[in-house]
Amino acid sequence: MFNFRLQVFYTVAKRLSFTKAAEELFISQPAVTKHIKELEEQFNLALFTRKGNKIFLSPAGKTLLKHTEQLQEIYRQIEFDLNQFNKTQKGTLHVGSSTSITQYILPPLLAQFHSTHQDVKVELLNGNSEQIEQALMNKDIELGIIESKSKRREIHYTPFLKDEIVLVCSSKNQLVKDDEISPEDLKNIQLLLREPGSGTLEVIADTLKQKGIRLSDLQVEMQLGSTEAIKLYLQHSNCMAFISLHAIFEELKNNTLKIIEIKELQFLRHFYFISPLGPLGGLPDLLIQFLTRNHKI
Repeated sequence: MFNFRLQVFYTVAKRLSFTKAAEELFISQPAVTKHIKELEEQFNLALFTRKGNKIFLSPAGKTLLKHTEQLQEIYRQIEFDLNQFNKTQKGTLHVGSSTSITQYILPPLLAQFHSTHQDVKVELLNGNSEQIEQALMNKDIELGIIESKSKRREIHYTPFLKDEIVLVCSSKNQLVKDDEISPEDLKNIQLLLREPGSGTLEVIADTLKQKGIRLSDLQVEMQLGSTEAIKLYLQHSNCMAFISLHAIFEELKNNTLKIIEIKELQFLRHFYFISPLGPLGGLPDLLIQFLTRNHKI
């Protein structure tokens, strides 16, 4: 329903690349150039400036992008509201989610959602919590699901489900003598941690801080950008790592990883839906209601 010429401009403006816009929109690069040229002729203004091989938004382009984003939101809401008269939901919903949520929680739920709402296309962006928040603020997505709450004033946070981060190691770890340690013992253990910007890392840092322990007090062997990489690393080392309980059900069942309890210390958190401030309707609200109603944990 959205004006295709404006859609071409929006894609070029967000990617700052005619080539990437053509690939994303499944049209040729000359077609992208033609649409932009026609817009510039319509307004008698340059929408982009060029420096070498790079393009940048001109002042006029920045203004048009702001209005195009607003128009997109209006069109999406029009489409959703009018489809209610036919009791149908149609359209594309851009969602972003943190790595662990993408890998271990969303796939079966999205499969159920698709079977119920086959005319709704979900495009999923994956990244750490910080990247998903930024994508929401950049309006690359309409809804996010992240592993921590950073309390940005521009974002509304809605609790989704509870999670616990646990300390784990390989079942074959030769250095583990006890299944329970004290918080102070953490300072003497070789640890794997997630990368900066990870919601998991933020929860770990905040919880340890309450016990007077800083991340700089820990012996960090390596920081890795995914839970899967950490789990595989653990099976080939004597390190320990903090991992979401949601991510290790199979490993606990198969006895490849085991949990090490920490006395009087729990890493509890919520996963959160994130959305722009203000009323939330349309497809984002539809997905939130579905996921809230259908998650099993």
